[in-house]
Amino acid sequence: MTKEQEFKTRFAAVLQDLQQSGTKDAEAMWLLGSLASDLAGNLKATTWTAAKSNVSSKSYDALLYSFESQGTEHHAAGRKKHAYAIQALAVSLIAGTQRRDEQMAAGETLLDQIIDHSIALYRKAAKAN
Repeated sequence: MTKEQEFKTRFAAVLQDLQQSGTKDAEAMWLLGSLASDLAGNLKATTWTAAKSNVSSKSYDALLYSFESQGTEHHAAGRKKHAYAIQALAVSLIAGTQRRDEQMAAGETLLDQIIDHSIALYRKAAKAN
């Protein structure tokens, strides 16, 4: 199996899990929204979708490294929901660089919509407090 095929398999698994159970986990979605909101703000964007388009190749590499190291750290410490949120952002970021086929493009759009929705919910909750 090629690296591209491995990624597509992982991407599909992350997207399926997010759709089936992740979106029902309020804490995981809050963590995803919080992290994505901060990253979008750092990239001078209001949404994750827009932020991804603002990422330079240098920033892409640094962000991916950060996702990998933080995700590993959270997972090792038993903070699985933190690692889950980071994984969703990482596969979304990588998906934007993959060769496009219809399924991959549709999956990326759906994943980014979920992430952007989690940002909106996070920001709404933050305003209420």
